[in-house]
Amino acid sequence: MRLPILTFEDVAKQQLCCGCGACAAADPDRYEMRDAPAFGRRPFSKADADPTNGQADPDLDLCPGVRLEHTFDESDPAYDADLRPAWGPVLEVWEGYAADPDIRFAGSSGGAATALALHCLEREGMHGVLHTGPRDDKPYLNTTVLSSTRDELLARTGSRYAPASPCEGLPWIEAAPAPCVFIGKPCDAAATAALARKRPALADKLGLNIAFFCAGTPSTNATRMLLKKVGVEDPDSIKSLRYRGNGWPGMWTVRWTDTDDNAHEKQLTYAESWDFLQRHRQWRCYICPDHTGEFADIAVGDPWYRPVEAGEPGKSLIVARTERGRRVLHAAAEAGAVVLETRDASLLPRSQENLLSTRGRLFGQLLALRLAGAPRPDYQGFPTRRFWNAHLDAKSKLQSVIGTLKRIKRKRLKAEADVFADGGAA
Repeated sequence: MRLPILTFEDVAKQQLCCGCGACAAADPDRYEMRDAPAFGRRPFSKADADPTNGQADPDLDLCPGVRLEHTFDESDPAYDADLRPAWGPVLEVWEGYAADPDIRFAGSSGGAATALALHCLEREGMHGVLHTGPRDDKPYLNTTVLSSTRDELLARTGSRYAPASPCEGLPWIEAAPAPCVFIGKPCDAAATAALARKRPALADKLGLNIAFFCAGTPSTNATRMLLKKVGVEDPDSIKSLRYRGNGWPGMWTVRWTDTDDNAHEKQLTYAESWDFLQRHRQWRCYICPDHTGEFADIAVGDPWYRPVEAGEPGKSLIVARTERGRRVLHAAAEAGAVVLETRDASLLPRSQENLLSTRGRLFGQLLALRLAGAPRPDYQGFPTRRFWNAHLDAKSKLQSVIGTLKRIKRKRLKAEADVFADGGAA
């Protein structure tokens, strides 16, 4: 028998939370986001919040851990019909990069997201950019920030493979004097779009919704374990930590001081660091249908359709998903903020070919969850069976089901997880 999901805390206890923070934006009087080190950013009820008395949270339907539903008009001929089943709404696909060489170098993949955000500040009259940056006091943790200058954006470039909850800052956009840009993971962009549909004041101030491609969020414990593996015994001794950027794809780089105040630095390749961190992703990421920002105006990722040569400047794969996104993208190119080098719809599937089998496996994963009576999200508008049939052999199909059944047992997915045991860290 499936456990009931009535509150955002129930979503977290049943390990369906992706940590986006939209619940804290929807009901800031009740929820605040804190770090549960073994899981991720999670919604904790405030001490002075009124009891729920068994009532459901009224905004639970916006939670991407509970439900994701595509509402775009699939019959619209502007969308690429060939890409739509696997990749959602796609108007244009480009390979390009930030025209500003500093932004291009600092960004994870060509700096397109940062360049587009800066264009919105400088040319579109927008007020700020809501996104994620490292905490000043603990650089291995993330914090939600509203950047309003080029320097602030540059200081917060590069992917952060650690828990982040940028949607908690959506009230800042709602209260801003002018529209703002949002940048986040695909689940963050989906939650932002969902909350904007319910809150006209937020919709009026959401100038652009940008998502970056995502393969999942590792826990804080994952970063701590990796730090210890390279010789950092005390995370509080860290001066800086970058997961990517400063080159393409960039190095995982940590700088810290020892007890004698001697400075140290250790680097790992992107492949080395991600190979370790991805083993500790939150459960919801394993059953995610959207790795490429299908609910955003613009989505940005890596053009992995070819090998990256050593020392090669960064390139971005840029997907315009809405008319607003397409307009801003072309305006940014005309203003010289981004360079749009190649328009080619095939770049998306060629760069992320593995996601076709990932979507096929999702059919088997959701089937296993249903058969076992374990909690599962409700996904609408994400075809999976056709990819199960076309991109998985018999062995892979069996593994998707059997592997999920094993995870249900190992992760105790049919029982409530003790997410809030240690009280979390703000």
